[in-house]
Amino acid sequence: MTTAYLAPISWYRTFRATPDAVIDADEHYVKQTMRNRCTIAMPDGPQHLVIPVVAASSHVPVRDIRISEHGNWRHHHWNALRTAYGKSPFFEYYADEMAVFYQSRTHDFLIDFNAALHEVVCGLLDVQQQVPAEQRRTGEPYYQVFAQRLGFLPDLSIVDLLFNMGPESIFYL
Repeated sequence: MTTAYLAPISWYRTFRATPDAVIDADEHYVKQTMRNRCTIAMPDGPQHLVIPVVAASSHVPVRDIRISEHGNWRHHHWNALRTAYGKSPFFEYYADEMAVFYQSRTHDFLIDFNAALHEVVCGLLDVQQQVPAEQRRTGEPYYQVFAQRLGFLPDLSIVDLLFNMGPESIFYL
């Protein structure tokens, strides 16, 4: 599987369905993909959050991609997440564990940042839990804060599901 920044729900469905899934650190970096971007639901519609990287070409392995600290992106991403999900049912419950990634420089390489964030998300989702197929709600709409204004927005970042559905998130994967 490819590394992903707060990957879409479909990526987590595939990850969960593939017990021996491994992130391919040798794949070539591809610009403008989920490797360094995610999509969240803001009050006026979907918004992309992009982690800036040091100039990279498509011939560089993803394991060698460095995060750029240009532009105060951590502050902007955390503010966007708070704006988007601050009123969601489970934001306060999970905020402290997520904020760590945005309050200080935790990793120099994109793949390491994504992996550490993925590990936290998996822990919060309890992806080790095996849910019988008949109990899963895969693909069904779930509660979203801005659904009345925007309608249901499918396949957003996993944080959309996590902040809106909390412990029930596992049933949608």
